[in-house]
Amino acid sequence: MSSELLTREALAQRLGGVRNYVSASRLNLWLKCPLAFKLKYVDGLVMPTSPAAFIGKRVHAALETYYRHRQLGLLLDAQELARRQVEFWDEAVAQERVVFESTANSNAARQQTIDLVAAYLLAVPADEPRPLAVEAAVEAPLVDPVSGEDLGIPLVGVIDLVLEEAAGPLVTDFKTAARSNAALEITHEIQLSSYSYLLRHSLQRREAGLEIRSLVKTKVPQIQFQRYTARTEQHFRRLFAAIRAYLEDLDRGSFVYRPGLGCSMCDYRHAHCPQWSG
Repeated sequence: MSSELLTREALAQRLGGVRNYVSASRLNLWLKCPLAFKLKYVDGLVMPTSPAAFIGKRVHAALETYYRHRQLGLLLDAQELARRQVEFWDEAVAQERVVFESTANSNAARQQTIDLVAAYLLAVPADEPRPLAVEAAVEAPLVDPVSGEDLGIPLVGVIDLVLEEAAGPLVTDFKTAARSNAALEITHEIQLSSYSYLLRHSLQRREAGLEIRSLVKTKVPQIQFQRYTARTEQHFRRLFAAIRAYLEDLDRGSFVYRPGLGCSMCDYRHAHCPQWSG
C-alpha cells in the first residue's frame, strides 16, 4: 500500500473500525484514557459537540476557507470571513447538535469565533508563502523507519496546513485554547511525529519544521506561534512504541480507565465512566 493524499470524504469512506487504521487523535485518546477510547470508538458513543469544541471547529473551518483561497492567489479579509460565520452558524449548530444555554450565549460564541479569526489574520506574517496543502487527508503504511517492521495497518491524519519554505515544507496545526500555555513540545509529540511521518511518506521530503498555531480565547484574543524542529529517529522510536502498545491493547480488548486531571473535560465523566466496574 502506497501513501496517498486524499480528500477528507474519500478517507472517511474507505476507513472503518478500530483495527482498520491508527490516527493521532485515536492514539492520544487511548493514551489519556483507554476507557474513553472504548466508549467513543468501540461502543460508538458519540456525544454532542460542546460549545467550547464547537468554537474550535468553526475557527478551523474559517481558516480552511481562508487558506484554500490563498492557494488560488485570492485573499479573504476578516470581514468576509465574519460574514460567512454569521451565514452558516445556525446550520453548523444544528449539524453538531450543540446545546447553548441561551441565544445570547450562542451569539457570544459566534462573536468570539469571529474575533479569534480576525486576530489570527492580523498575526499572520505578511510574507507567508502560498500553501502547499490545506486540510490534507493522508494515509500511509506504518513501517517502522528504524527496524523496517511493517505493522500491517495504516496511519491516517488530516494536516491543517503545509507551507513551502525555502528549507522545505512547514507542517502547521491550528489549536484553540482557553488560556495561554507554556510551549511544551511533549504535549503535542504524538501528533507532530504522526504528521511528520505522513508528510515524509506522501511527499518523499523531510519537513523543515513543525508548528502549532494557538488561538487563545482570552478577552483580548492571543495568537501564539510555537515552532519545533524536524522529527528525529528518537521521535519515531517513541511514536512506534506507543502504537505497538496501543495495538496490543486492541488485540487483548483491554480498556482500563485512567482517572486524572483530564476527566474534568471528558464527555463521559458523568454517566458512562462511573458505571465501569473493571
